[in-house]
Amino acid sequence: MSTAPRPIFTETSAYSLAGVLAVGLVAYTGSKLLLPKNSRWQDRYTFIWLAFDAMIHFSFEGSFLYLSTFGRQVNTSTGPFAELWREYAAADFRWGFSDPTVVSLEILTVLGAGPLCCYILKQLVNDDPARHYWIVVLSTAELYGGWMTFCPEWLTGSPNLDTSNPLYLWVYLFFMNIIWVIIPFGLMYDSYKSIAGSLRKVQATSKVKKQ
Repeated sequence: MSTAPRPIFTETSAYSLAGVLAVGLVAYTGSKLLLPKNSRWQDRYTFIWLAFDAMIHFSFEGSFLYLSTFGRQVNTSTGPFAELWREYAAADFRWGFSDPTVVSLEILTVLGAGPLCCYILKQLVNDDPARHYWIVVLSTAELYGGWMTFCPEWLTGSPNLDTSNPLYLWVYLFFMNIIWVIIPFGLMYDSYKSIAGSLRKVQATSKVKKQ
């Protein structure tokens, strides 16, 4: 007896994507309320991303971590977040059975990257230039986390990925992960320019004084 194909888009899909959009709206609203009106556009977009990033880490990924530790796993859990993660686990099976590599990376993400996002947000609100160092640290960690999530899977022929469903392939696996590649690279580039520019100014001033 053949199993009926899974629908491309389900009610859980709708609720999950609506939740992500709601988090983005909250992040945008926070930037309007907390940043000065004359903030650089780069800083405004950085604030929106970091606020979005922090809320995703704490709420979505935090719930995954709870459902995947101390003997629990998504596939045998109940509740709205379990449903959400079962939806994603249909695209990447590892998220359903508490893959130790994925869980290990999520521990660092929730307990490390999440609080660091909040710290950088505070620095942004206070216009503290030291934020650029921490942005580089955070972005490097997130790029490494993404690489270690997918590289071992690719090297073994992607046995846990289901790319037959367009929603799974292009939204869950591609879009929901590629933004954690493109945006961190962009943030690192902006912070590099700020750090390098400041150091070059100090160097130039020092050379002038020595003449």
